[in-house]
Amino acid sequence: MIVFPLCVLTVLGLVVGSFLNVVVYRVPRGEPLAYPPSHCPLCLSPVRHRHNVPVLGWLILRGRCADCRARISIRYPLVELVTGLLFLAIAAWATGSHLIGALLAFLYFASIGIALGLIDLDTHRLPNTIVLPSYPVLAILLTLAAGWQQDWWALARAGIGAAALLGFYCSLVVIYPAGMGWGDVKLAGLVGAMLGYLSWSALLVGSFGGFFLGALVGITVIAAGRGNRGSALPFGPFMMAGALVAIFAAGPIARAGLSLVAKA
Repeated sequence: MIVFPLCVLTVLGLVVGSFLNVVVYRVPRGEPLAYPPSHCPLCLSPVRHRHNVPVLGWLILRGRCADCRARISIRYPLVELVTGLLFLAIAAWATGSHLIGALLAFLYFASIGIALGLIDLDTHRLPNTIVLPSYPVLAILLTLAAGWQQDWWALARAGIGAAALLGFYCSLVVIYPAGMGWGDVKLAGLVGAMLGYLSWSALLVGSFGGFFLGALVGITVIAAGRGNRGSALPFGPFMMAGALVAIFAAGPIARAGLSLVAKA
């Protein structure tokens, strides 16, 4: 019974991923999203409708523009594929966790997370044009979810989580401004709200998971000779990665942590 909806959501994720490619390319450049239509950045030829099918279009063209034969980055189909698979995973998780009411909120959160993570990797920026409007959008979606589930404490917990993580990141920036930017602070409120809606353990695992993943990648980069202790790594992708880990695995991670503490 649930196979068909999951397939539909996966296809929706592929389509959303195609749109996210446009967002990632145009938002940092201050370009409108709706016009002009998708086109080759080199020869400016518009992408034909039959070539605009997520993943398949890139495969049909063999990764090249149909007009000038310029290479099309493999990142485009990968973003589409990852978004589709993430939509599938979130839908399956929401179904198994009895959180169908919050499905739209978490799909939206995952979508902006992909866009913000890629933009931060490219430009070391988390644009206000994506982050700030997401506050009212997620507030509405979480309120509807709490009403659907009749769980108003989850909504209150989301507000507490947003305020707590926002305050924590704000204090970090004030104490050590070189460590992270105000974009990370603004994103922290969204992460805190989404994880707080789930549970306190999800909030803790996701909050510290971002720092753990960031440190792990930083150490790897230094060990590989690709950077040093002064190298700046965008933190937004790690915040979102930590949040996704918490969404799917906060319970087991929290239980493992408590077990280690008990044995110490």
